[in-house]
Amino acid sequence: MKATLRTVRLDLAEPLRISRSTMSAREAVWLTVEHDGAAGHGEAVTSVYYGLDAATLDRLLHAAGTGLARFPDPESALEALREEEPGADGTPPAVTAAVESALLDLVGKRAGIPVHRLLGADQAPEVATARTIGITSATHAAAEARRLAANGFSVIKVKAGAPDPEEDLERVRVIRDVAPGARLLLDPNGAWTTRQADALLPRYADLGVEAVEQPLAPGDPEAFGALAERSPLPLIADEDAVSLQDARRLAGRVQGVNVKLAKCGGVYAALRIAEAIAGSGTDLMLGCLTASTLGLAPAVHLADRARWADLDGHLLLAHDPWTGIGGERGSVTVSGHPGLGVAPRTRSENPAGSADVAGPVDPAGSGGTGEVPRADVA
Repeated sequence: MKATLRTVRLDLAEPLRISRSTMSAREAVWLTVEHDGAAGHGEAVTSVYYGLDAATLDRLLHAAGTGLARFPDPESALEALREEEPGADGTPPAVTAAVESALLDLVGKRAGIPVHRLLGADQAPEVATARTIGITSATHAAAEARRLAANGFSVIKVKAGAPDPEEDLERVRVIRDVAPGARLLLDPNGAWTTRQADALLPRYADLGVEAVEQPLAPGDPEAFGALAERSPLPLIADEDAVSLQDARRLAGRVQGVNVKLAKCGGVYAALRIAEAIAGSGTDLMLGCLTASTLGLAPAVHLADRARWADLDGHLLLAHDPWTGIGGERGSVTVSGHPGLGVAPRTRSENPAGSADVAGPVDPAGSGGTGEVPRADVA
């Protein structure tokens, strides 16, 4: 097997502000694994929160790609990866997830079947995805919510954690007014104290919010569990639910855990978490980082196993260099083609002025404006 890397910049359509930061772009490193004329692709994206910059991802994916050379074929490499405990060797879960993605894509293509069938599901998943509105003015939030509702979005996720809690409440209130039929999720990203949470959760319940993600700062699962027990709204752990061990610790104590492939280590790790919490009273949410369709696709192949799907990372981009999972009308699905079922957008599909996002979008190409040329790694 041969592996190659390419780094690109993904610009957001508009800056996304959450309680701890504002993001306008991030870099993605694409891994392509080739064997006997077929190629599979995976993506890892940079994250300040998880301490991953492009240089680190490039170095780690280079090492992982080189390591694939010891396997005779992608099937044996995928089986070995499946049996490993994510993070046991110190590899960040985002890197493991990207390698797994490329192998799943390649194995699926070689077998002529989509990834969801490799994972034991016969039907192609199609689910409503949440669409995120960041911390912004009430006027802008109302306009965005009105547009989303008109385009078919039935789930809206609202970021919270502004210095003035009343600002967050007003944003939710106007979104509820203009999109009365939408299911609302709230995400303070750990910005509240326990006292604030006790005061604010009943008010959000009155506004019809369905569930709240990570209201408290991560690191105190006992406090989180106690808050969830008395909360008038379902609480979903995100930053407190990274690993399988975290999920087991929280199972039955919170109403949901947000599983992101980049933080748990990929689809097989996500399936182990889903199995661990099954029947406990804690439901599965599938989330994502802001990434391209390539980065989102593996999670979409699992999406019908979750109570909540928050798989809109590709929809936040000014230009998504890949296509294949939809989402623009409120639902994500898979194409049914072998492997991940995604493909690079052609030049004719590029919107005007988007060349600075990823340049030419052929993943085997040699570079262009706004990208770092790929490097052979095996």
